[in-house]
Amino acid sequence: MQLYNTLSAEERAELIDNSGKQRLTLSFYAYSKIENPKEFRDNLFLAWNNLEVLGRIYVATEGINAQLSLPADNFYAFKDSIEKYEFMKGIRLNVAVEHDDHSFLKLTIKVRDKIVADGLNDDSLDVTNIGTHLKAKEFNDLLKNPNTIVVDMRNHYESEIGHFVNAITPDVETFRESLPIIENQLSCHKEDKNLLMYCTGGIRCEKASAYFKNKGFKNVYQLEGGIIEYTRQVKAEGLESKFIGKNFVFDHRLGERITEDIVSQCHQCGTACDNHTNCENEGCHLLFIQCDQCKQVMENCCSVECRDIINMSLVDQVNLRKGIKNGNMIFRKGKSDKLLFKNSDENTLKSLSKFETLTKLNSNKDIRQKIKTKKILIGKGQHYYPKPQVALFLIENGELKIGDKILITGPTTGNQEVILEKMLVNGTDSQIATIGDKVTMNLPFRIRLSDKLYKILEMI
Repeated sequence: MQLYNTLSAEERAELIDNSGKQRLTLSFYAYSKIENPKEFRDNLFLAWNNLEVLGRIYVATEGINAQLSLPADNFYAFKDSIEKYEFMKGIRLNVAVEHDDHSFLKLTIKVRDKIVADGLNDDSLDVTNIGTHLKAKEFNDLLKNPNTIVVDMRNHYESEIGHFVNAITPDVETFRESLPIIENQLSCHKEDKNLLMYCTGGIRCEKASAYFKNKGFKNVYQLEGGIIEYTRQVKAEGLESKFIGKNFVFDHRLGERITEDIVSQCHQCGTACDNHTNCENEGCHLLFIQCDQCKQVMENCCSVECRDIINMSLVDQVNLRKGIKNGNMIFRKGKSDKLLFKNSDENTLKSLSKFETLTKLNSNKDIRQKIKTKKILIGKGQHYYPKPQVALFLIENGELKIGDKILITGPTTGNQEVILEKMLVNGTDSQIATIGDKVTMNLPFRIRLSDKLYKILEMI
């Protein structure tokens, strides 16, 4: 009985590409008493693995919390598989605003103590005594009420790139931190104000609304289905979106655009930007906001130090990481002292720019003065065809031209330098490739999905 993944992320991505099937990304949750979470988990894995479901799912004695993707053709079979359980009949499935076939590349179903880490003693909390659910129009209407306080129940790195206008956005890194902070800040308004809450898909508000009602708040409301469902209703009903910017999501996309407003800034140069990056240094992986220009110059890194490290040999990098525990640094999510521009402790209520007209600026020279550029990250590996010895790359930054000296690097591939003599761009012979193009070239060595493609430049 197979209860584990047998394919690597690279192999799974290749299968998805070759299948030609469109995949849907969706999420859902349900609170219910589950007597045997382990057995429940195993049954789900067996059913969903057959339906090509991929994602991150948590189950506990209190219910299920799921973010996943599946082939669109299997949607109704998947729906049948969950509605065989009484507590999930008629459950709302939050379908993503933007879809990506590679949003998840493996199926992970974990048994946890709770489906959301809240730090609460559930014995003293009636989780069924929740706030009033509001649809998009009702939510917009209540926002206009002068007696309404709207609170973002997400973490600072989520609200920094998008939020409801005039929302309180707690400067916290975890959900459990936000509950006592909000209670203390609003303790004088338990009876005279409307407490209006929202989160990504609704699950955090479900627990938070019960918490605040238990603490004596009289008028507690929550956005039904969270930002994801709100956006769907806004589009379907032609409503004005009171949410501006991007909605942070917990898959490799790291965000889906809701409006064209840019409400955050690059943490390295200050340019209006709302694209998150995980630092390329394996010993860091700090999550922070980085514009395209800094992404090129800094090679996906959060600091000059990390940039220097990724240019070391793989052996030296591994030796450097030995014995170092860096979890706190990784999960500081944009609060690191390495970053020059941070506004996570402020609620930016105005748009810094518009996505369509955003101009990248060189507003900070200090970073660039420290760097002598050796190479620029151009793209990443997509696939390797062994028999014809052909590698496929996706161009994500800058441009690639015949005659360029390139570096292909990865944990298994090592560092391979090549002079580009011929390439196909989107299947056609071409002299130049730009952002978004798929490039194939003959290479005598195998590349992997994790490999990076660099263009080597002269020292400056």
